[in-house]
Amino acid sequence: MKIHASILGSALAFVLATSCCWLPFLAAVLGGAAGWSAFSVGLEKWSGALMALGFGLAGWAAWKFWQKKNEKTGAILVLKSQLTCPHCGFQKTETMPTDACQFFYECESCHQLLRPKPGDCCVYCSYGSVKCPPIQAGASCC
Repeated sequence: MKIHASILGSALAFVLATSCCWLPFLAAVLGGAAGWSAFSVGLEKWSGALMALGFGLAGWAAWKFWQKKNEKTGAILVLKSQLTCPHCGFQKTETMPTDACQFFYECESCHQLLRPKPGDCCVYCSYGSVKCPPIQAGASCC
């Protein structure tokens, strides 16, 4: 839904930015050249900024569109991972968070505080049976 709004916004900004080019032609065609030309001259000083805004919003909308498209075609993420404590071997299946990394986990058996190994982003990547959702999706973790 937000993609459609950004595309609409970028299209509107592009139309406004290029109005110094097409507005006088439109005014001449419609017969109100004097009034429309005066309006167009007033927008001329803003044409560069409006054009940059239009291209920027169009680029942002395209980036968001492709980002969402790639999310939908991605693999199904596994959200359950079996954590194994390296100190006592206790195992427990946990549901991984999708909106944050879990840097610490306390083992229920020996009460040791688990931290990620060097080079890993979270306890699931270090001690879990399944890597965390961002890594599964092929993105960098938190």
